Amino acid sequence: MIPSDTITKIQDAIRIEEVIGDFVSLTRRGASYMACCPFHNEKTPSFVVTPSKGIFKCFGCGESGTAVSFLMKHENMSFVEAMKYLGKKYHIEVKEKEETAEELAQRQRTESLMIANEFAANYYAEQLKAGEGRDIGMAYFKSRGLEEDTIRRYGLGWSPSDRFALLREATAKGHKEEYLVECGVLIKLEDGKVYDRFHDRVVFPIHSVSGRVIAFSCRTLHAENKAKYVNSPTTPLYSKEKALFGIYFAKSEIAKQKKCFLVEGNLDVISMHQKGILNTVASCGTALTSGQVQIIKRFTGENGTVTVMYDGDGAGIKAAVKAIKLVLQEGLNVRLVLLPGGQDPDDFCRRNSLEQVQAFIDENEQDFITYRTALLSQQAADDPIRRADLINEIADTIACIPDPVKQSVYLQECAKKFVIGEDILRARMLTVIQRMRLEEQKQRERQNSNAPLPPDPDDPSSYSGDPTSYPGDPTSVIPGSTGNPSRRTAPKRMDKLVVAERSILSYVLKYGRDLMHFPITSHLYRAGEEPYSVFEFIDGCLVGDGIAFSDPVIKRCYEAYGVLFDAGEPQEIIQKRLMEGSDREVAELAEQLIIDRYALTMEALLSSMTSHQTLLVKYVPEELIKYNIVLLQKKRNELIKALKGAEGKQTLEEIAKIAEKIKKLKEEIKNLN
Repeated sequence: MIPSDTITKIQDAIRIEEVIGDFVSLTRRGASYMACCPFHNEKTPSFVVTPSKGIFKCFGCGESGTAVSFLMKHENMSFVEAMKYLGKKYHIEVKEKEETAEELAQRQRTESLMIANEFAANYYAEQLKAGEGRDIGMAYFKSRGLEEDTIRRYGLGWSPSDRFALLREATAKGHKEEYLVECGVLIKLEDGKVYDRFHDRVVFPIHSVSGRVIAFSCRTLHAENKAKYVNSPTTPLYSKEKALFGIYFAKSEIAKQKKCFLVEGNLDVISMHQKGILNTVASCGTALTSGQVQIIKRFTGENGTVTVMYDGDGAGIKAAVKAIKLVLQEGLNVRLVLLPGGQDPDDFCRRNSLEQVQAFIDENEQDFITYRTALLSQQAADDPIRRADLINEIADTIACIPDPVKQSVYLQECAKKFVIGEDILRARMLTVIQRMRLEEQKQRERQNSNAPLPPDPDDPSSYSGDPTSYPGDPTSVIPGSTGNPSRRTAPKRMDKLVVAERSILSYVLKYGRDLMHFPITSHLYRAGEEPYSVFEFIDGCLVGDGIAFSDPVIKRCYEAYGVLFDAGEPQEIIQKRLMEGSDREVAELAEQLIIDRYALTMEALLSSMTSHQTLLVKYVPEELIKYNIVLLQKKRNELIKALKGAEGKQTLEEIAKIAEKIKKLKEEIKNLN
């Protein structure tokens, strides 16, 4: 575990826009930053980073949190890993104190998978220094024009032809076989034999956005071997559909230029980088996927450009056509470059200077309409059926563009180039759009077919959706929030008591230091006394009634707030400490209750016109009374279950007294309104 004083130092140093900006291309909007959400697929930015509060929030999917929770969710880090990452980023030494056996085992399991990949990467890189690694692997890389600094920077390596060599080295250095198998470096057969998946191949490590080695792409140098490349399988650390070769080295330049060059091969990326065109990436041994385009979009921003530079052969052209559609669907601009003489980017970079490469790109970049026109003249100049098919394909591609202005411009350009009526193309495009919308509607209906029934507003226990948007929760009445989510999860049904406790805690976490100025007409007004803060008022009521929260996480969160409150910490600091603390159950609960989960609606805007103090003096006492009612109802139900025998008369009297108390409390709520 990390000492609390170290955690506090890191929390104080964090600038959330800097942390998230390492992974997402942020655009400043006033005091906040905007981006397309990295947690779901969207075309219009709804992901907001607010430095003043130290939080992020997506108004599309509802994902929210702090810099720490962003790293944990986005990079699949543990809390300790996130703290170490931030400590390194802000030059703060992180020393861990003793962990429990369970915590240690869980952390080591995750770290062991990373260590296994790191060991393999270092082992392969070392092989280039001697023996067959130097004679074959290093010789191959140099024959492809790679400099030693480049080879070292990208961690390139060689896997020996002896398929058991890596296992022997791993065993000798104390690395466990099971982790190397789980990471996909080793293959284990049914008969128990274990060997190197990548033996007798040059090695290209694949890095995550944060620079960790998560997989490998390995090439054979034997022409007779039909499996030219062997890549890592899907593992807990790697999914090829969501990884891009070179992204770690390219992300800063992509964000700077708002532009990304997309190529096909590993060597294409490295040669482009070595030449000085750093904003270049490639898909990892697979056709381009929407997940990969979304990664690019994080750094280019919503109006960024992707320039496709695939091989000029038939397969390359086919792949480029598919890539165009995916890029356009994400709302990005797309350009294409056809290299001369069937060359790939690696060939072209090795044969030309940086100035020549850049000049060629500038002169030959073209939009996809021009690109398809060139294909049409080559493939279907004298074939009317094929010509019609290609024009239809272009219209279908234009239909994928989310921006209606861009759609219209492309339609006009297409009609002009192919000498065809714009109304005909528009009719085709609208038909495709209608078909796409119907399919989306069917998909939504399938997803909602098992949706839960709406909750009873008078019964919190009937609510099975997001607890923070329950009608009785303060986020539905305090300015700046709403109970109309654009996307909603459905956790387990919550007990009435837990719902009430969450409601009270949310007032504490959001408004704990705000003062409650009761009007003179209120029975809670105390002449000559200083007004209570929200936390002092709530705590006084709970202590006075001898009530302690029943839910253990809510109780820990409330008590942690109290400690920081008594220490004199400002409300914003208390919120930050709780949301970024080592007790992740408390942190997640604090995030849920502190961060407004959904976008501001007109109803919430009208609510915000009501005095903030008026809302607090009305709803805080009301929530406490409701909590008392729930406690009494629970006690009444327990008595009813126990009702029997000679004690029946006495129990009935107690039930009657409770019913009378509940009635009085409900009357008190009416008097507050």
